[in-house]
Parts: sequence; structure tokens; C-alpha cells
Amino acid sequence: MTLEAKIEAVLFWKGEPITLAKLATLVGSDKDEVKNALITLSGSLKNRGLSVVINDDEVELRTAPDASILIEKLTKDELMRDLGKAGLETLSIVIYRHPIKRSEIDYIRGVNSSFILRNLLMRGLVERVSEKEGESGRGFSYRPTIELFSYLGVSKIEDLPEYTRVKADLEAFENAVKEEVTSVASVEIEQ
Repeated sequence: MTLEAKIEAVLFWKGEPITLAKLATLVGSDKDEVKNALITLSGSLKNRGLSVVINDDEVELRTAPDASILIEKLTKDELMRDLGKAGLETLSIVIYRHPIKRSEIDYIRGVNSSFILRNLLMRGLVERVSEKEGESGRGFSYRPTIELFSYLGVSKIEDLPEYTRVKADLEAFENAVKEEVTSVASVEIEQ
């Protein structure tokens, strides 16, 4: 597989901006080779439905500008549809676990949630926030928006029906899982 093909696959899989350094690590190459491969990939995507967008030290695979009218129509159609089971599931995770990273959402759901999160972002139900300095790496977390609270008819998240109980149940479950992992790890170490 060519370096360009690897980069295209990673950018498609990622579904959001990624730093050149991280991309280079993921494809097993150095930054200069990745930059050159991005130029080649960008050229091969001319007159196609996708384009490579490079902003400072980040890169992303996006729909091509020429496809904007089509995508705008599809977006409007998509926003008019119901959220569906996957959307409601993801929204619930964001509401009760925020701020939460996409990787954590993917882990909980067991599938990639990029497109669902994009849909929720476009609808204004969740927002992406940058991680604070000093936290693990660069990245984004997701949280519910004020518009979502308004739509749900609550002024703060604690006003949701049974929020306190559900939050406590989630924390108890997470603690039980952590204890189980710790006990399994300590048994394996003793052996």
C-alpha cells in the first residue's frame, strides 16, 4: 500500500483534524514524507468528491468545495430526519458523561461515532471543546449545548428526570469495572 493510500485511509477513519506528527506516527513515516504524500494525495483528489485540507500543523479529509451545493442539500435533508437509535445513544452518553472524548464514546458504543457526532454537532445538540493545557495530548471533548437544554425544557442538566440517580448508577458501574480490572491485574501479577 502506498503512503498516500495509508494517509487517505487514516484521514477517512479519523473523521476529524489530526496533527501531521500524529499522522506520521500512525502511517509509520516522518513528517516530511507525509507532507510530500499529502501534496500528491491532494493532487489525485482534484475533480473528485474529497479534498485534503491543511491548516497549520493539522490535516483533515473533507468534502470538496465543488460538492458544497450537493452536501448542503443532503445536510438539510439529514437534519430534518429523526436522530435514530445511534444518535440518541450517543447523545445520552454525551449528556451523562460530559466532557467526553470521541474515543471514549466509541469504546462505550463499540463502534466509530464520528458521523453520529458530526450530525449532533450540525444540529447544535452537542459542542466540541478543546482539552485544557496539561491534559493528555491534544484533542477534543464533547458536551451538551445550551440549545439542547432549551429543547429538552431544562435550565441545567441536573433538572433532567432522574439525572442524579442515573449519574450515580453510571459512576457505581464504572467503579465496579475499575475494581474488577484492578483485581484481575493483581491476580495476574501474583501468578
